Amino acid sequence: MDSTLYQHLGAHLETQNGVEGVRFAVWAPNATEVSVLCDLNMWMHGQNWLNSSSNGVWWGFVPGMKSGDPYKFGIRSSHGALLQKSDPYAFYAELPPKSASVVYDLTGHTWRDQEWLSRREYSNWYEKPVSVYEVHLGSWRRPTDGRQYFTYRELGKMLVDYVKDLGYTHIELMPINEFPFDGSWGYQATGYFAPTSRFGTPHDFMEFVEMFHEAEIGVIIDWVPAHFPTDGHSLGSFDGTACFEHEDPKKGFHPDWGTLIFNYGRNEVRDFLLSSARFWLETFHVDGLRVDAVASMLYLDYSRRPGEWVPNMFGGRENLEAIDFLKEMNTLLYREFPGILTIAEESTAWGGVSRPVYTGGLGFGMKWDMGWMNDTLRYMRREPVYRKHHQNELSFRMVYAFTENFMLPLSHDEVVHGKCSLLSQMPGDHWQKFANLRLLYGYQFTQPGKKLLFMGGEIGQWLEWNHNTQLDWPLVGQPMHDGVTKLVRDLNTLYRGEPALHQLDMSGEGFRWISCDDWQNSVYAYSRQGKSEQDRLIVVINFTPVPRHQYRVGVPAPGYYIERLNTDSTLYGGSNVGNVGGVYSQPGTCHGESQFISLTLPPLGMLVLKPVTSGK
Repeated sequence: MDSTLYQHLGAHLETQNGVEGVRFAVWAPNATEVSVLCDLNMWMHGQNWLNSSSNGVWWGFVPGMKSGDPYKFGIRSSHGALLQKSDPYAFYAELPPKSASVVYDLTGHTWRDQEWLSRREYSNWYEKPVSVYEVHLGSWRRPTDGRQYFTYRELGKMLVDYVKDLGYTHIELMPINEFPFDGSWGYQATGYFAPTSRFGTPHDFMEFVEMFHEAEIGVIIDWVPAHFPTDGHSLGSFDGTACFEHEDPKKGFHPDWGTLIFNYGRNEVRDFLLSSARFWLETFHVDGLRVDAVASMLYLDYSRRPGEWVPNMFGGRENLEAIDFLKEMNTLLYREFPGILTIAEESTAWGGVSRPVYTGGLGFGMKWDMGWMNDTLRYMRREPVYRKHHQNELSFRMVYAFTENFMLPLSHDEVVHGKCSLLSQMPGDHWQKFANLRLLYGYQFTQPGKKLLFMGGEIGQWLEWNHNTQLDWPLVGQPMHDGVTKLVRDLNTLYRGEPALHQLDMSGEGFRWISCDDWQNSVYAYSRQGKSEQDRLIVVINFTPVPRHQYRVGVPAPGYYIERLNTDSTLYGGSNVGNVGGVYSQPGTCHGESQFISLTLPPLGMLVLKPVTSGK
């Protein structure tokens, strides 16, 4: 295993015998000849030959080439075809639709984030608040001066202040590796070592990450080892044969996306992917990788009918090579970069995704809880009058909530392809839609698990996400939309400030149902607990538009319960139904406790209450 191949393969500036130029190396095991195509040789094959070696690597030196020069490899296949391929290990690429690689010198950036990295190394993210703002850089904001995109540096300056103000701990970038087709959102990568040139240079991206670290915000990037596109200049049939993919389409082709599947059993392919994963953490100091489409990697029959897939050596449907690769990747990354996060988007019931490799798990730090997302949105889309018939859709989560280290995602996937925005998915009239959305966010932030919200959700955008335009920023300044933003900000403040909401996220000790069976009123009540006995919160949620008066909730201790947050506050656009700041407990048996609090539950509202030792 060699996860540092990017230091050896690709294009590297060198001086040989006093002559400046570029040293090239490329793996093309079945090629009959390889040369460098560039401006110096007018892109003619055979002017700058590379030498072959026994391990399938072709290497050589081209004098006179310099940083910024575009190039490709001219590869002659065993059948005589001449292919023009971009460099799999290139650090930079031409702006699409051009497809040449670009010589680039990654040195020269003086990092200023040593304090951040030192703290990160000893961070236990399972017990710390992790609240993630998911961003597609190309459509968050767009310039009005005729350019299509802002640069990494421009986006960094704007995004840092915005994310900091909202209280998020991390951002997650949809793929920023080089990719040819805007409509893939970056998930069909052609440059596994190159930040997309749409927003600037690799040094610009370094500065982007630096800005967030200086603001004490982590940067997670989406990374896609599950598949790659068939574009002619890319990895597919790289030397005229299946180098990176499986030759058999039953193992090497994704029917859903029309893409190719990596051959995880081939050492050179595993090293390529391991090197890419390491590269982003080492070179750009990113704080984690969210690995896309893990389920498609784990199952040989993923999205395939009988007869369209090949069983493994034991006759099963598990992709044994992919499983080994994921374990190897997570072991490597957590050993070399302590304090980072790897997060799996895995949509099945595969066991142990976020459990250590030495216990039989895949070794991810966290896993997206797709079950929570699906059940919650299905419930929230229902008209409130029907919710009483589906009480178990929300309570079911606690059957499995602590089997993995979960993150609760409201991601880009929930607001595209005709699904509408989150606000538009909510039932009811104008007021009820906003109240339901606030309730959705309140429920997310008070459930066990780390948090993720896709951009636009924080302003209550009406339109579903469109990657070809920016967010609907004119909504900012409109009271109901501003109310949603204020709530998101206050939820982040509450979540970060209250240990009960994050310290025991991954442990059943941090959550207890008080009541989950009041289906007639569609009311849920639960407590969240921190490590200290004093760190406790009571959460009560009314999923109907009917206020509930004198609603009793059992509590474990006598005292005053201050209303820490009410999603129905006028601050957020609500009707201000509540408890005038808090309530005192009263003696009496309720929910198995000897004390209870009598509450006024707001319509389509959530209350968060905290016991205090003294009075108001």
